[in-house]
Formats: sequence, structure tokens, C-alpha cells
Amino acid sequence: MLKVRDPQGHKGTFGHGLLVAGCKGMAGAAILSARAALRSGMGKLTVHTADFNLPIMQVAVPEAVIETISNGQLSIVNCQLSMFDALAIGPGLGQSDEARSLLLNVLQTQPQRLVIDADGLNLLAQMEDWPTLLPKNAVLTPHPMEWQRLTSHEPDADPCNYAQRHSLYIILKGHATRVYTPQGMVFVNTTGNSGMATAGSGDVLTGILLSLLAQGYSHEDACRLGVWLHGKAGDIAAAQLTEEALIASDIVNHLPAAFKELNI
Repeated sequence: MLKVRDPQGHKGTFGHGLLVAGCKGMAGAAILSARAALRSGMGKLTVHTADFNLPIMQVAVPEAVIETISNGQLSIVNCQLSMFDALAIGPGLGQSDEARSLLLNVLQTQPQRLVIDADGLNLLAQMEDWPTLLPKNAVLTPHPMEWQRLTSHEPDADPCNYAQRHSLYIILKGHATRVYTPQGMVFVNTTGNSGMATAGSGDVLTGILLSLLAQGYSHEDACRLGVWLHGKAGDIAAAQLTEEALIASDIVNHLPAAFKELNI
């Protein structure tokens, strides 16, 4: 499933992703997601974040281009989105009115390669009939509580049926993370451990998914490979550090070893 990299490729060959993440006080979510994206093979990354985070992001992730949200005004010019091969929104975004407006702005452009996580999902859950707002094949990455919020109007909603009915890819995170596809397939991931039940772990997965989608992986392959790499990096980290001592940045740091496990 892993693509062989073009030996004559350049940074444009391997995709340009846009990450919308990090309100004031939540730069860490943007950093974790950005680092994971860059560690997963993409050529270029732009991070759209709160202006408060600019100096932090430039030091923490010097490889990324940082676009700031000045004076609390959240906006993305629609025509700019065509520059990017994939988009992810949500980690540390907050649930302010401005963040809600930003999410709606993004959804109105109907990006074809979109990942929504964390606060992006929480904001989505507040919107009436939210599935109709999403582009086909959008990737949602809820943990069980976020899934309950999203489907509060439909208790005990089956994610497999939901994915088919609304043409979504749903990654239900947790023990044996499951990937549900619009075609009705369910893939159960075999990697990962309880040490990954720690703040920021989901932000790392979002970055990995953004990177794979930007590189041109199919939605299904990006989801399946993404959760496997995420879990395998966590397993390698836990073997060295113990599950108790594992933190989200350890998952990012062990992504190279996870790629090596694929013998490429």
C-alpha cells in the first residue's frame, strides 16, 4: 500500500497540505499535528493558526509555512484553497463563534480531500443536519464521546451505516480503531496500545492523514495506512519508554521507525 517515492521528485511532487489548528493557548495541538504531517512524507505544509502562536510555531516547526489569524478574525479566502492538495481542520481550534465561521467557510468550498478532527467535530455536532454540509469522502476522526455528540439526534447510530448513507470515511478511535468506508467496509486496526490514550495523540493522527491525502493516496488507503502507522509508532515508543511514560510527541518521534517496519 505504501507508495514508492519518485527518486527524481521535488517538494511539489509530494503534496502541499493545509492545517487549520491552534487557537490561543492551544499551539501544542497545531505543533503535534504539523510535525506528524511533515514526518509522514508530505512535501510542503502550511499551518493556519492564531496570531498568538506565530513565534511558537516558527520555532517548533521551522519546516512549515505559518499563516496567522490576525486580531481574532478567522477567515480563509476561498480561492487560496485551490493551492492545497489536502486540508485538515480542528486540532486545538476552539469552539468560539469565529472558529465556527472558519469551519463553515472551509465547508462551503467543498474540498475533496478533507480531514475533520477534535474541535472541528465538536463544532460540527452543533450544526443542524451537519452531514449535508460535508463534501463526499470527508474523513472524520471521532473518539467515542465525539461520536456520541455528532449523533446525539440519532442515539446508537451505527457508524458503518452512517458512512454509507453520507459518503464519509469515519475513523472511530480507541482500542482496535475502526475505519468505516462509504462502500460499507470495516477495517479493524491491529496496532496501538493504552499508552496512546493521552492528550495530543489524535492530533498526531490528523497530521498523518493530512500528509497521506496530500501525497495522493486514496481516501481508503490513507485511512488504513494512517491508523496503522500511528499505532505502530506508538507501539515502538511504548516498547522503549513504557506505556505509562508515553506522550503524544513520542508517537511523532517514532514515525520513522514505523515506516521502517514496512521494509521500504
